[in-house]
Amino acid sequence: MTERARDVVITGIGLVSSLGEGIAAHLDSLSRGPGLQPHVETEAYAPYFVHPLPPLDWSKQIPKKGDQRQMETWQKLGTYAAGLALEDAGIPADEAVRSKIDMIVAAGGGERDAAVDALVMERARSANDRDAVINETLSSELRPTLFLAQLSNLLAGNISIVHKVTGSSRTFMGEEAAGISALASARARIAAGQSEICLVGSAFSAERKDLILNFDLAGLLLKDEWRPVFSRRAPHDGIAVGSVGAFLILEAAEHAAARHATPYARFVAASGDRGRRDAEATASRFAGVLPKPTAPAEETLVFSGATGLSPLADIERRVLNDHLPGSPVRAYGTILGHSFETQMPAGVALAAGALARGLAVPALDPGEERAAGAAPRQAVVTAIGHLHAEGACLIEAIDGRS
Repeated sequence: MTERARDVVITGIGLVSSLGEGIAAHLDSLSRGPGLQPHVETEAYAPYFVHPLPPLDWSKQIPKKGDQRQMETWQKLGTYAAGLALEDAGIPADEAVRSKIDMIVAAGGGERDAAVDALVMERARSANDRDAVINETLSSELRPTLFLAQLSNLLAGNISIVHKVTGSSRTFMGEEAAGISALASARARIAAGQSEICLVGSAFSAERKDLILNFDLAGLLLKDEWRPVFSRRAPHDGIAVGSVGAFLILEAAEHAAARHATPYARFVAASGDRGRRDAEATASRFAGVLPKPTAPAEETLVFSGATGLSPLADIERRVLNDHLPGSPVRAYGTILGHSFETQMPAGVALAAGALARGLAVPALDPGEERAAGAAPRQAVVTAIGHLHAEGACLIEAIDGRS
C-alpha cells in the first residue's frame, strides 16, 4: 500500500531585488499595480536595461568581512537572501538545529574578473607567445579564490559556512531549468518523507558587462525602449535582466506545526520538462506541466516568469488561455527583470506572499493583463526558459494565516 504524500508548506521567504529586500516590501510594491514604477538602470548599460540591486548592508546577513571579500556578488546576494529566509522562518541560529536543514540551490557558473580579461587581451595583442602571456597573466593577476568562486556549488558552500546549514546539499545548473528542478526536487523529497525541512533557492547578479555581452551576442536583449514584458513585440522584444536573490524554506506541514511555524502557503505541485525548442513542441510540453487548480478561475492567479521574448510569451499566453481561461496573469519580470536560475524561485516567493496576504495583485500592464476580480485562493507560477525548459508550480492559500 502506497503511503499518502505529505503536505509541503512554505514557512520562510528571503527575497531581494531592485524593489528592495523582504517579501513585505515586494508585496507593497505589487499592490500598486500599474502605479508601480520599476527600478530600471537605463544609462550604465545602454542601450540595454538592467533592474539593479538596491543598496544593501551585506553585514546584516554576512557578518564577517573575510567571508564577504572571498565572495562574488552573486554569492553574497544568495547568501544574504538565504539568511533572510532562515530569519523569516523563525529558525534559530543554532548549529544543532540548522545541521538538520537540507539545501538545494540553483546556480550559474560564477563571475569573471573583467579587468583581468581586458588585461589579458591587451598583453596578448603584442605578444609572440600568446599562450604563455595568458598563463602568466592569469597566474599573477587573479586572486587565488577566483577560480573557486566560479564553481557553481560554492554558493551552497558559502551558505553552509555563514548560516551553518549543513544538512544534505545539492546544486543544479542550467539557467531557468535549474530553478525549476531545485524547487521540484525539494518539494518531492519532503512530500516523500526523504527530508523534513529544506532551504531552496538561487541568486542572479545582472550587473555584469561580460554577461550582458554574452546575451547580446545571442540576440536576446531588449534594446532602446523599455516596455512591460507582455507589451514587447518583435522586433522590439527581448530580455531586461534583473539582479534577484530568492530563497524559500520548505518543510513538511507536521514539522512546521511541531515548531509552531506559521506557513505562508501550501506548495501543492512542481513540474518541469525540456527538449527541442520549436513552437509546437514547446506548447505541448508547457501544457503537460501545467497543474490543474481546484479554485475558480477568478481565484487562481498566474505569476508568469515570461522572459520578454515575444515568440515564447505568445506560446505561453495561448496555452494559458486554453488551459486556465479566465485566470488573471501577471508577468512579474516587468518589475523584477529576468533572473534566469532565480526566476522560478522568485515567482514562487511572490505567489506565496500574495496568497498569505490575500492580495489580488493589480495588473502590472493594464493593456495586456486582465484585472483580478477576487483575492486568490491558488496561484500557478510558470516559466518558459529563454533557450530551453518549461515548468510550473501550484501554490495554495492556507486558511487562518494571520
